[in-house]
Amino acid sequence: MDDVLIYGSYGYTGALIAETAVDRGFSPVLAGRNAAKVERQATDLGLDHRVFSLEHPEVVENRIEDVSAVLNCAGPFSSTAGPLTTACLAAGTDYLDITGEIDVLETVAGRDVDAEDADVTLLPGAGFDVVPTDCLAAHLRSKLSSPTKLTLAIDGLGTFSPGTAKSIVEGLSRPGAVRQDGTIRTVPAAWKTRYVDFGQGPKTAVTIPWGDVSTAYYTTGIDDIETYATVPEYALSVMRRTGPLSSVLGSRPVQRAMKAVVDATVSGPTAEERAQSVSRVWGEVEDDEGNRATARLRAPDTYELTARTAVEAARRVADGEVESGFQTPASAFGPDFVLEFDGVEREDVGQGAVVEANPGE
Repeated sequence: MDDVLIYGSYGYTGALIAETAVDRGFSPVLAGRNAAKVERQATDLGLDHRVFSLEHPEVVENRIEDVSAVLNCAGPFSSTAGPLTTACLAAGTDYLDITGEIDVLETVAGRDVDAEDADVTLLPGAGFDVVPTDCLAAHLRSKLSSPTKLTLAIDGLGTFSPGTAKSIVEGLSRPGAVRQDGTIRTVPAAWKTRYVDFGQGPKTAVTIPWGDVSTAYYTTGIDDIETYATVPEYALSVMRRTGPLSSVLGSRPVQRAMKAVVDATVSGPTAEERAQSVSRVWGEVEDDEGNRATARLRAPDTYELTARTAVEAARRVADGEVESGFQTPASAFGPDFVLEFDGVEREDVGQGAVVEANPGE
């Protein structure tokens, strides 16, 4: 991973990834638009660095053409993935990121042919968004001969970095999303409610636009996909009431104000908080005859897992171990990739783990 450039290396998650890479004996190049921050970080870690924004394509291409891969950690990825992907294709440099934004994932997937022609690997979603869910989806796909529906659910999203919080702020102006008949469909916020047993008894979960609405389709070929996350009961009505306000929440002044609040108040979980945090993932596939297969994962804190998976994914891509073109984590590394990391356990639990309640229309 010594010839990998980490863009957005001084943000909360980027810094954690850079530190994890150094702990593993790697020497990535650090990069970002803020000279003071990237220079200070590079000095502290003893690494090379580069300072550049993403506003001028020819500058971006010049700054990345001599590295094997770029690992983009600069969210919101709706602003950064496009320029960096374009530069990577032009420079012949592989691209990874840690996004979970459906629109971004779909846009990157749409450049598959361009990537194959350029002999470039495009691998977005190399963190908690979407490694554990993608790997669980691929594992479940192998359990039925012809699954037609995939449902995934996440528990343990209680802590946020500034970048994640800003992505959530952007998402307030967007509807929910599911995949039906192979096509992504917009739905209201908290469109469906289910009770999901992650191993500690049923919890309330609602549909959210998780990245697997995009990536799991390419990984599994399953046409109908829904993704859920646990929420407190009191939050349900709040989520449903935000729908009519989406145009207001998406306006430029409101978005700017909310992101300023994030900058002033959100710092991300401490090392002690990460050490105590556990994340859980549940999944189920079903075929047209009603046959089902169910499994779940238990994993460390979302940011800890992101740092580990992103570093290892970048190492393998930079070493030429992944085919060119668009890849998901599971298509690149297989369904057991997530099990290679300490603290991750997978359990097949059969049928009957979920009871549906208040389904959408």
